[in-house]
Amino acid sequence: MPGPFSSTTLRITTGADETVTDLTRACEQFLQQNAGGRDGLFNVFVPHATAGIAVIETGAGSDDDLLAALHTLLPADDRWQHRHGSPGHGRDHVLPALVPPHATLPVIGGRLELGTWQSICLVDTNQDNVERQVRLSFLA
Repeated sequence: MPGPFSSTTLRITTGADETVTDLTRACEQFLQQNAGGRDGLFNVFVPHATAGIAVIETGAGSDDDLLAALHTLLPADDRWQHRHGSPGHGRDHVLPALVPPHATLPVIGGRLELGTWQSICLVDTNQDNVERQVRLSFLA
């Protein structure tokens, strides 16, 4: 039987475009291997200063709507104090205040307790860093 705590790191290539990457399948696979049918807490964390984790609907346009809303709230222009990288990169450093770098979700009987339309997604607006790490952890 797996121990009370399990953790692994995913490596995700997001590319040079703003993206919402659905991680749900990878999260479910991690729990299949590590939860052993137990109840507990699942945590997903992105250790980057310019990315976040969102629990949203995907595939019906909500992921594109999220990116559009972030572009409206955090325009890629020269208003930002933080100035290195591509133009407007300072906004990427503000993103985690709106889309936090973590989410903790209940696990019941070894399975994620997501709502019908909920998915776990990596949100990345930083076009300068195309390689991301995502830490998955389960605590029984």
